[in-house]
Amino acid sequence: GKGYEEFYKRVQSEGVRMIRGKASRIEEKNGILTVTAEDTLSDRILKIPVEMVILCTAMEPRSDANEISRTFGISVGSDGFFLEEHPKLEPVSTATSGIFLAGTCQGPKDIPDTVAQAKGAAAEALALSISGRVAVSPMISYINPDICVGCQVCIDLCAYSAIEFNELKGISEVNEAVCKGCGSCAGYCPSGAAQIRHFTGKQIFSEIDGLLAG
Repeated sequence: GKGYEEFYKRVQSEGVRMIRGKASRIEEKNGILTVTAEDTLSDRILKIPVEMVILCTAMEPRSDANEISRTFGISVGSDGFFLEEHPKLEPVSTATSGIFLAGTCQGPKDIPDTVAQAKGAAAEALALSISGRVAVSPMISYINPDICVGCQVCIDLCAYSAIEFNELKGISEVNEAVCKGCGSCAGYCPSGAAQIRHFTGKQIFSEIDGLLAG
């Protein structure tokens, strides 16, 4: 990152010795600590006597990260940190509209990157609040209540937690404000109750017939 090379040279000039490699063993003898490590640049095994050893543990996500992801419909990566919608095009957005990422909830970061991302997330949230209205895509899922048998297959498939089961009616219902119109529910619904608005099976076949006729 910016300024890292200058920082590296400054600490070297102050007498900090850096060894590229991995410490394999720390031993104590007569009150003296000895670190055994491999220097990958010189391909040698080093034994360095030191007064103190400080272990830098790896950063891990919070223990309740999975619970938060289920509550807000945020995707989680294999490392347990929250996933952005796109690493380059949407670095602070998530799969759920109106929820943005900032800081180390997305992964290990230094302070400048965290501040920059926080400003980006604040700008995205401000843009939504200033508009006063949120435009929802018309191409979203809907479930025909007359056909739905309440099997709840669509609920398990939905990556955005946009479908809930209505216990009183015994059917699944779509939260249109959360739905992204991916079509997973429509593709797997055994009864055919789940469809995408403006992309129903009848409409698609009509488009195909129109193309073939033309």
